[in-house]
Amino acid sequence: MKNTVFGMFLFLGITMVAQSVDYNTKKGYVANGYDVVAYFDGAALKGNKTFVTEYTGAKFTFASDENLKKFIANPEMYLPKYGGYCAYAVAVAGKKVSINPETYEIRDGELYLFYNSGKNNTLESWLAESPEKLKVKADKNWETIKKK
Repeated sequence: MKNTVFGMFLFLGITMVAQSVDYNTKKGYVANGYDVVAYFDGAALKGNKTFVTEYTGAKFTFASDENLKKFIANPEMYLPKYGGYCAYAVAVAGKKVSINPETYEIRDGELYLFYNSGKNNTLESWLAESPEKLKVKADKNWETIKKK
């Protein structure tokens, strides 16, 4: 009985913490409705509203049932860094900025999304200014802004 009660409180605590992250859900879905699993296969694919799930209070959509099942099996592996906001803006300005879902990078097994409009492609800036240093800044800034 003690283990069951402890397990229930642990689950609720983890769920409450996970739900406190602000996800970028433009168009109602994380990554503007793009398939977060497909990025790891090297493609930016729009999700299909037939294949939808919710995780930590945010909706995700997928291009295929196979990708939906992969996400459900290991959602933490596919979550975009910084709630799906522009990684460069989080690093440099400590701000949440929308993204262009077709501008992304997989680095060290993690998904980074970027703003890209007109002549302002922040992925190019990210790559030119040392991603490793920017990741450190973004991680620190994200701790401050992720619940706002």
